[in-house]
Amino acid sequence: MSFKKGESGNPQGRPRGIADKRVELRALLDPHKEELVAKAVERALEGDTQALRLCLERLIPPIKSQDLPIQVSIAGETLTEKAESVLQLAESGDLAISEISSLLQSLSTLARIIDVDELERRITALEGK
Repeated sequence: MSFKKGESGNPQGRPRGIADKRVELRALLDPHKEELVAKAVERALEGDTQALRLCLERLIPPIKSQDLPIQVSIAGETLTEKAESVLQLAESGDLAISEISSLLQSLSTLARIIDVDELERRITALEGK
């Protein structure tokens, strides 16, 4: 599927210049923002847990997990052997489940890349004949 330059892939889509509804709603709230924030803080201080949560989430957003780099040796010649090696690391408890999952996902992605490269090589060889 290819698109012509300067032509929309969805000509029946939203027309250019139409504002997002969220932008319109934000514009309605904008003149009252200081009063609304003050009211949320007031309610939070009075013990309203929803208002308190809202205020705290804005002040202190949740911490996103960060993966640290790991050094691991994956044995094996084939992708299957490498995956088995990762699973052995799982059985020994040397890696966390999220690390194992990430490594297996990486091996799966590598397998797909190898498949595409192989198909491309075969097609090129067939077209050359």
